[in-house]
Amino acid sequence: MKKRRADRRQNVKARQEKRQGFQPPLTVSHEALLTRGRDDAFRQTIYAMVQAFGRLQNCREAFGRALGLTGSQFAVLMSAAYQRHSDGVSIRALADHAHLAPTHVTTEVNRLITKGLLLKRTNKFDRRSVLVRLSPKAEADLVRLAPFVRSVNDLLFQGISKQEFETVSRFLQAFILNTENALGEIRRFQKQQDALRT
Repeated sequence: MKKRRADRRQNVKARQEKRQGFQPPLTVSHEALLTRGRDDAFRQTIYAMVQAFGRLQNCREAFGRALGLTGSQFAVLMSAAYQRHSDGVSIRALADHAHLAPTHVTTEVNRLITKGLLLKRTNKFDRRSVLVRLSPKAEADLVRLAPFVRSVNDLLFQGISKQEFETVSRFLQAFILNTENALGEIRRFQKQQDALRT
């Protein structure tokens, strides 16, 4: 009798599991990111972030295309515009401002110089480095493009309060730092996988 009841319970449980289908393991364990012990809402937010960042990238590409540039060239040009120093700005400062690798910025700076959009000079305080600044042509191009950029940005951030924007800004600063640790973990995992294959 007891065995029959146990079998029945096991069959009911098996049928329920079959109806529910595969239950994927949690992709995050921080309590603050779980809802009733599940990560469904977290996953939806991640998907939304990827979609939003992809669309931001598309906007940057569109701004670049309007000037005959790539998106990253546009970002470097804008960084040079916002890092206003009379003598120019270093590659390192441009890279930090645009959140791009210095080697990538160096490549893009050289292309922008070739296009007549940036001017380069030796840094009088450090002969090993160079300083770049906008050319008059670049200044005129950015003034001409400004209404388009402003229009797109106004639409992107419509209905978002100053407080909400500041919260997102703080989140992104922390998130950027966290990505360094996350990418380190990915590199470690890949090394382990490579070692297992050899």
